[in-house]
Amino acid sequence: MNPENPFTRRDVLVTTLATGFALSVQPVSAQTITTDTAGLTVGEVKIPATGGDFPAYYARPAKGGPFPVVLVVQEIFGVHEYIKDVARRFAKLGYLAVAPELFARQGDVSKIKDVKDIMPIVSKVPDAQVLSDLDATVAWAGGAAGKGDTKRLGITGFCWGGRIVWLYAAHNPQLKAGVAWYGRLASAGSELQPKQPLDVVADLKAPVLGLYGGKDQGIPLEDVEKMRAALTKSGKTTSEIVVYAEAPHGFHADYRPSYTPADARAGWQRALDWFKKNGVA
Repeated sequence: MNPENPFTRRDVLVTTLATGFALSVQPVSAQTITTDTAGLTVGEVKIPATGGDFPAYYARPAKGGPFPVVLVVQEIFGVHEYIKDVARRFAKLGYLAVAPELFARQGDVSKIKDVKDIMPIVSKVPDAQVLSDLDATVAWAGGAAGKGDTKRLGITGFCWGGRIVWLYAAHNPQLKAGVAWYGRLASAGSELQPKQPLDVVADLKAPVLGLYGGKDQGIPLEDVEKMRAALTKSGKTTSEIVVYAEAPHGFHADYRPSYTPADARAGWQRALDWFKKNGVA
């Protein structure tokens, strides 16, 4: 195994993105937000990478550029309609938003009906692969096809993707800012996922805004407080954590019963302000 590429590249199993919402999240809530494509250029693209190209969804303004870049990192359900809609919301505000399918080498989770059957696939996704694929996405965004300005680079992610935001902020010195929505902060490591956000605080290269729910059954508030303390101890005081006291896990996910409109809107505005404050907008 090459120490500069510490994971085995697999063949790409997912060559095209899901249409609509993942089967495991049906039925979709009536509160679901739908963002149109007027004034935008949107679509699916193949991101060139070692071992095979993988699919991603992108959205950007139809005119102008180069645009500030936001990487949008999926939940465990893959790049389905909700993640695509988030990308379009950013594009409406002048960003190039790109959502790469980061499980493409392990399997198509969008067609799995039972959440329990998704987890074995997700557990096989190496963090090193994810970080490398995000780097490849940045390279595409900054090229002629992407029309992105990667000197203004941000990342946001939800649930599984929230954890990745913290890891990527410790990985890429080019990053300007990250926004992590209810991403796991601590757990036992594994060979494929050896470090958690609490383990990489000292290595953060960009400020991260963490948005968490006070009633999240999966992320203890004790872990959130540990993260706050670790940020202070490491001198990473440009990062910040906000807890919405009454919010559950997934409070931004408007297509699910967990959606909490007021906190979702407040968190979204904080995210936009965070990117603007830190040179992404």
